[in-house]
Amino acid sequence: MAYPRIVAALAAALSLTGAAQAQDYPNRQITMVVPFSAGGPTDTVARLVAEKMSSDLGQQIVVENVGGAGGTLGAGNVAKAEPDGYTVLLHHIGMATSATLYRKLAYDPLTAFDYVGLVTEVPMVVVARKDFEPADFKGFTEYVKANADKLTLANAGIGSASHLCGMMLMQALEAPLVTVPYKGTGPAMTDLLGGQTDIMCDQTTNTTQQIKGGTIKAYATTTTERLPLFPDLPTATEAGLPALQVGIWHGIYTPKGTPAEVNERLSQSLQKALADEGVSKAMADLGTAPEPAENATPAALKAKLESEIARWKPVIESAGVYAD
Repeated sequence: MAYPRIVAALAAALSLTGAAQAQDYPNRQITMVVPFSAGGPTDTVARLVAEKMSSDLGQQIVVENVGGAGGTLGAGNVAKAEPDGYTVLLHHIGMATSATLYRKLAYDPLTAFDYVGLVTEVPMVVVARKDFEPADFKGFTEYVKANADKLTLANAGIGSASHLCGMMLMQALEAPLVTVPYKGTGPAMTDLLGGQTDIMCDQTTNTTQQIKGGTIKAYATTTTERLPLFPDLPTATEAGLPALQVGIWHGIYTPKGTPAEVNERLSQSLQKALADEGVSKAMADLGTAPEPAENATPAALKAKLESEIARWKPVIESAGVYAD
């Protein structure tokens, strides 16, 4: 019968076409979707790597901010995009938490995307308005537990890094604070600076300058080791709260079905960008560091996403707060 031979021939032709497209990649502009507002922590990370990747790839990577719905709007747009490597997504830990936060999510984070690699993991810092009463983190934990119903915890909206860290902070302290969600990191920080809210847990990319300037008070980091940027700031673990360990990791994804050769080319370019001294210095100034080459790979990002979905599912279900 000729039918099986025709099917095989068509499959071979399609395979050759895909291989040819991958070899020619990239031959035009690439769009990097950031599912949060411009100027925020994730946008800052994206623009750092996009610039260096553009130089390596020989084509400009344009960052497009598509905010809304805790990052799921932009991610959903990429999930539906043509899987040709010309639309990529740079997302943070919200890629994992959205799987539980949104019970009616239009896409499956594990099956709707292919993987490029991990970019960086940004530390979090527990901060408060500059005139907050406690002098240290031990005093902070005692004061918060005793006054939970009177204190406000700001965040940048459901699904944001500050929301996730704040949720873990409340769980670790067993203190249900009054949460105040904002439409973005900027307005949340503005009200903390103005004393309209009391506490926030956010990334060093968003808190470093305010901590150094003394306009907010820092209590502890959520890392396992002290940060070189703030060597005098204790970790939550050494200050007696080991359950508070969270970092906001970032990764780059492509729509499902993107040729493996294209994902590998993007991964190689990402590795070169992360090895750049200028990128390393810029990230150090923000309190973070580039991922090593072995983590800037499709396999490493896939494993991270799977493990983080499993880790956050019970935390979110225990809190009982969903985005839909």
